[in-house]
Amino acid sequence: MSAADTRSLPKDQKVLVEQVQDLRAEGDELYELLTGMDASYWNHATLFKSWSVRNVLAHLHFSDYMALTCLRSAADFRALAGDISSAGSLRDFTDQWLMQGREQPLSGPELLHRWRSMFIEMCEQLAAADPSERFAWFGPGMKARMFTTARQMETWAHGWEIYDLLGVPRQHSDRLRHIAAIGARTYDWTFTNRNLPVPEPAPYIRLQAPSGAVWEFNEPDSDQQVEGSTVEFCQVVTQVRNIADTSLTLTGSNATAWMKIAQCFAGPPQDPPEPGSRVTPPVSQD
Repeated sequence: MSAADTRSLPKDQKVLVEQVQDLRAEGDELYELLTGMDASYWNHATLFKSWSVRNVLAHLHFSDYMALTCLRSAADFRALAGDISSAGSLRDFTDQWLMQGREQPLSGPELLHRWRSMFIEMCEQLAAADPSERFAWFGPGMKARMFTTARQMETWAHGWEIYDLLGVPRQHSDRLRHIAAIGARTYDWTFTNRNLPVPEPAPYIRLQAPSGAVWEFNEPDSDQQVEGSTVEFCQVVTQVRNIADTSLTLTGSNATAWMKIAQCFAGPPQDPPEPGSRVTPPVSQD
C-alpha cells in the first residue's frame, strides 16, 4: 500500500500500516542479502551463540509463525506456547516444527522460501489488524503496533549475524526510529527483568538518525545522558554489540549501568556479547 493509499485510513490504522511497511522493508533487505548469498554459507557458524545462518533464519521463521498464530487465535497461541514449554527449549521445538511432514531437513533455499512467504503473510495480517486489540503473548498481551515493532527489531537484530559473517556493509534508514523508541521505553524493563532496582531518572537520549535528523527521548538531563549514533544505540539495546565497542557517549551512573546490560526484547535476562567479540568487520578493498 502506497502513501497515497493510506490517506483515507483512520489515523490509528494509517500509523499501523506505515509501520508495517517499515517491517516489510526490513524483511525485504534481509531476503535480498540471503538470495545473493553463496550457498556454502548456510551452515557457517555466526558470532551469535555459534548459530548457523540456517539457525538464524529458522528462529526468525518460527517467531513469525508465533506472531501469526496469536493474530489468528488466542486459544491457538496458548496451546502453541504450552507445546513449546513441553519441548524444553524454543530451538528444539523450532527444529521439530520444521521437520513436520518431512523426512529430510529443509535446505537453505527451501527455508528461505518458506520464511519469505510466511513473513509476507504476517505483514498483511498485521496491517489489517485492529490497532486497539490486545493480542495474547508470553506475559502481557501486545497490540498490533508493538508486535510490528518487535518483529522489525528481531529481524534487524538477527540480520547482523549474517551481515557480520559475510562482511557486507549494511545500509541504514530512519525506520530505525521504531527500534530506538522501544529501546528507550525498555529502560525500566532492563532492570526489573533482573530483579534490580530501577535507577531514577531514566537518562536523556539524544541520537543522530541515519538521515542526519536528531531524535530525543526522555526529559533533558545534564547528569544522565546517552548520546551518539542511532545505529549503535539500537545495536546495544538489542545486544548485537557491547557498549565498549561503540562510540556512544554516556554521562552518569544510570546511563552507564543501563548500557552495560540493556535488553529491549522479552524473555529472561540475557548478557550482551563480550567486548571485542562482535565487531563490524573491515570492508574488503578488493
